[in-house]
Amino acid sequence: MLSAMKITLAVLLLGTPVQASTEDLTVEGKVTPVQKVIELLQGMAEKGKKEKHAEEVQFAAFKQFCDDTIAEKKGAIKEANDLIAVLKADIEKYGADIEQLGIEIKEHEESIASNTADIKAAQKVRDTERAEYETTHQDYSESIDALERAIAVLSKQKGDHKQASFAQLSSLNKVNLLPDEAKKAIAAFLAQDSDADENLAVSAPEANAYEFQSQGIIDLLQKFLDKFVDERTALEKEEKNKRHAFDMLTSDLEGEIENNTAAKNEKTETKATKTENKAKAESDLDDITATRDDDQKYLDDLSATCAQKIFDFASC
Repeated sequence: MLSAMKITLAVLLLGTPVQASTEDLTVEGKVTPVQKVIELLQGMAEKGKKEKHAEEVQFAAFKQFCDDTIAEKKGAIKEANDLIAVLKADIEKYGADIEQLGIEIKEHEESIASNTADIKAAQKVRDTERAEYETTHQDYSESIDALERAIAVLSKQKGDHKQASFAQLSSLNKVNLLPDEAKKAIAAFLAQDSDADENLAVSAPEANAYEFQSQGIIDLLQKFLDKFVDERTALEKEEKNKRHAFDMLTSDLEGEIENNTAAKNEKTETKATKTENKAKAESDLDDITATRDDDQKYLDDLSATCAQKIFDFASC
């Protein structure tokens, strides 16, 4: 490019004299060697101008490529940096959510385990209470049945000295709920001893001895019959209340277990989704970071190359 400029300058310097003496340089219509040199120089100057123009066009295209590509890469890098910031924030948020969900899931699991243990313990207590109730209720029922049968037998034989009621009365000695005092009175009646009147604490001058003693035993048995019926009724009511309390407790605990299980399952699913999203965000972050770094290196290299080319062109 420098040579072409020098040739152009030489032609310009020689231009006027050459044009002024063109006729002198021709002999009989023939081009002289000087004319040929001038024409050659002019051709070289024209070629130099075209080459210079081509170089300017090529440089302009190269500079436009540099400007466009540098701007494009800077925009891509800025966009990547913005996206990287978003991904990092998302990853941090996912991590915090996953950690919190893990804590909450563990709390739900602990609540489920605790409630399950409470139900098991309550069931154990209920089984014990039920067994005790059934045993006690059976004792009361057997005692009441024995007393009712004994009273019925004694009432039917009132006024009769037959001893058919003795077997029935003897069976009352096996009734656990009867106190020893009552059993002693029954034994005294059965023995027909001479102290029966004092033990029974009753008086009926108009009745014979058997009637006198039989009525006292009937009154005694009726007192315990009424007492046992009342106590059995109270026992049944207590059992009903305990069963209701147990049902309410287990219903509440089972409701809590159901709610905790549903919440645990939902949060477990959410945790899995967030874990998957976090992994994807981390993968995207790696890819975008790598692409950004490649773009940055390409931008640095291109900027250096363009700057050098611009400097070289300006120096010509």
